[in-house]
Amino acid sequence: MSDGLTIETAAPAEKALDRARRMLAEKPDAMVESVAKETGLPTRAVLELTPPEGRTLIAPECFEALWQELATWGTVMFLVHTPDIVLECEGALPVGAFGHGYYNIHGDSPIGGHIKASNCAAIYVVDRQLTSRRVCSVQFFNGAGEVMFKVFVRRDAQRALLPDQLARFEALKTKFNEAAI
Repeated sequence: MSDGLTIETAAPAEKALDRARRMLAEKPDAMVESVAKETGLPTRAVLELTPPEGRTLIAPECFEALWQELATWGTVMFLVHTPDIVLECEGALPVGAFGHGYYNIHGDSPIGGHIKASNCAAIYVVDRQLTSRRVCSVQFFNGAGEVMFKVFVRRDAQRALLPDQLARFEALKTKFNEAAI
């Protein structure tokens, strides 16, 4: 009986994955969140359907060390995307500390608060083309496969990625990937 249940639940998931693959094949620069919403898949599942050279998985155990690295980047774009709001905030990431079950970030920045870092199940360094522009971000995912928040490489007045942050972003791909091995 459980085999029948597994097949029944696996079939809709496979159909959703196939649909997401087709959507990404037709429009490679599609917003991952939009494809996830349309197919009913978790955002992480859709991200994992994008070309592997555009994403590097970092172990969630690297959360604090990675955050401390990101805190050296200067002003970044911090984004939280929920069904109700896409909140973008520019500021430096304050170095945090664990306490009372949260990673607490406070400092001289508009970005502050309390992150339930123990809910972080995966971190990806994502490098994609969106609407003919390269977009570079570090994305933190929870256990349900949804994005907790993203940190983006900023752009200059001419809309080019900031060279210093881009170099640091590129370094993350190997630094934290190797640290997890």
